Amino acid sequence: MATSLKALPAERLAALSGAYASEMRAKRLNTLMFGAAIVIAAIASGWIAEVNLTKFVTHIGAFFSYFDRLATLDTGARVWTDIAEWFWGLKKWSLLLLDTMLIAYVGTIVGALGGFLLCFAASSNLMPNWWIRNAVKRFLEFCRTVPEIVFALIFVIAFGLGPIPGVLAIAIHTAGALGKLYSEVVENIDMKPVEGAVSSGGSWPEMIGFAVVPQVISNFASYTLLRFEINVRGAAVMGFVGAGGIGQDLIEAIRKFYYSDVSAILLLIIGTVMIIDLVTERLRHRLLGAGGQT
Repeated sequence: MATSLKALPAERLAALSGAYASEMRAKRLNTLMFGAAIVIAAIASGWIAEVNLTKFVTHIGAFFSYFDRLATLDTGARVWTDIAEWFWGLKKWSLLLLDTMLIAYVGTIVGALGGFLLCFAASSNLMPNWWIRNAVKRFLEFCRTVPEIVFALIFVIAFGLGPIPGVLAIAIHTAGALGKLYSEVVENIDMKPVEGAVSSGGSWPEMIGFAVVPQVISNFASYTLLRFEINVRGAAVMGFVGAGGIGQDLIEAIRKFYYSDVSAILLLIIGTVMIIDLVTERLRHRLLGAGGQT
């Protein structure tokens, strides 16, 4: 059955059109003001931070020429024309890369364990004591606020060169970051199992073990895998301050202007991180899918 719409009177249509146009003008004005505020804030930030655009434009050519040198062997040929010469240190670099991955792995495991033990005391729905909860939160903030490289420098002074400073630096930073993420997961759990465990006389550790952990374990594992991927990149930088791994060879190649070595090591790091990213992404999706089905 065909239907027809009755046309509005001309005066009514003109009033509605005017109101619509006025509303759109107001929205465009707000958008322009917001954009102008962002631009002004960016310019002010650059001025306060003494960002020199003239220097940037003057040296932008040197930036791109560095990449050209990275793609050139000492003989003057392009690196891809002689792969054996380009990756002459593949065996040594592979062992150092494995060392980097092990540093990241151990640091992630230790840090995740620390974050797991602290996250429940930092959760507002499980820790009613304000002083304990905020003390744990501030401690986690301290762990993740201090950059890993600063921790590594401190531990290099204390323990000497080698992988131990790298492991400790990554573990502390990971505990702070994962403790924060874990506590946010815990604060969003279903409280009915918790209430059931408490009403049946369960202690605080029993309540955590039987009512909380089963709800959050898949998300915890997912965040831990994501953190491992991040830590592999972080562990590569730890070597810059003598904390073990392939970073030591990378910084040596940079300082000695061994351009083809720099590009070869960077390519190995990038390839390794990409493989880890693909594997952990698949695992994370499976864990979150399994967690969603429970």
